[in-house]
Amino acid sequence: MRYKKIIFNTIFVLAGSLILSVFFYISQPVKTKKNIIIPSGDSKSVISYLAKKGYDVGIIDVWLLKFIGKPLEGRVYIPHTLMNRLEFLKRLVSKSSHYKIITLIPGETTVIFVKQLAYQMNKDAKKLLKLYYLMSPYKEAGILADSYNVPIVYSEKRIMSYLINLTESRYKALATKYFGRYDKDKWQKILVIASIIQKEAANKKEMPIVASVIYNRLKKRMRLQMDGTLNYGKYSHIKVTPQRIKSDNTSYNTYKHRGLPNRPVCNVSIDAINAALNPAKTDYLYFFRNSRGEHDFFSTYKSHLKEVQKRRKELNR
Repeated sequence: MRYKKIIFNTIFVLAGSLILSVFFYISQPVKTKKNIIIPSGDSKSVISYLAKKGYDVGIIDVWLLKFIGKPLEGRVYIPHTLMNRLEFLKRLVSKSSHYKIITLIPGETTVIFVKQLAYQMNKDAKKLLKLYYLMSPYKEAGILADSYNVPIVYSEKRIMSYLINLTESRYKALATKYFGRYDKDKWQKILVIASIIQKEAANKKEMPIVASVIYNRLKKRMRLQMDGTLNYGKYSHIKVTPQRIKSDNTSYNTYKHRGLPNRPVCNVSIDAINAALNPAKTDYLYFFRNSRGEHDFFSTYKSHLKEVQKRRKELNR
C-alpha cells in the first residue's frame, strides 16, 4: 500500500511538472515575420518547414498543432513580430488569418480586374461587379491600382468594401493635400486625366510629359485623338482600328469628341495621379512611339508628321 502511494505521488509530481513545463513552453514568445507562407502538409512537415526558416519551433509544437487543428496552406497574416506561441500556432490553422495578395495592374479596367479577382478568391464575378457599381463613387478607377492583402474568408461584399474604402481614404488624402478638400466631381476629372496618362505613357518618366500634352491640347480646344481612350471596359486589350474609331460614338472616342471622356478609362496608379496633378511644363502637342517603345514629343504638327513619315518608311523597307 505504501509503495502504491509513493508511485502515485511520483506520477502526480511528474505529471504536474510536465504540465507546468508545457504551460511554460506555450507562454514563450515566437519571433516571426508579419507575413509568412505556409506550404501544404501535415503538422510535422509544416513545423519542420518553419524550423528550417529559422523559427523557434520543435516537436512539442507538432503535438500542440495536432490538438489545435490542421495547418492551412497559404499566406498568413501575423499582427506582431513577437507573439505568444499558442496564438501563433492558432493562426496557422485559422482561415481568418489567411489571405491572398491581389494585384490590380495599372491600366487595367474594372471589368477585367473583377474577373481576375473572382478567380483568385473563388468568388462570384457578377456579384463582385454589381457590388462595385453600387459601392464605388466612380464607374472606373474606384480601386487604386496596387497590391492588397485580402483575407480568404471575406465575402464578395466585404472584399469590395475593403478595396473601395482603402482607395477612398488614399484619394481623400491626396485631394485634401492638393485642393484642400475631397470634391468627388473635381477628383473624377483628375482620375480621367490620370487614366489617359496610364494608357498612353510608356513608363513613369513619360507620365508628366504625356500629362502636359493632354493639358496643352485641352487648353487649345484640340481633340485629344488618343488611342488609349478607346481601351475602356471590355475593350481593354483590343487594338484600336480605323473602323473602331469610325463606329464608336461614346465620349471615350477622343478622335470624334473634344474634351475629356465622361469617365476614367481604366484603374490608375499613384504615379499616374501624381502626373495628372503635376504635369511637366512643355509646349508639346503631339507624341509618337519610337523604335525603343517609348515616345518622341513634338510641339508642331509639321515636326510630328515628319517623324511619322520617317517611321513609316523604316517599316516599309
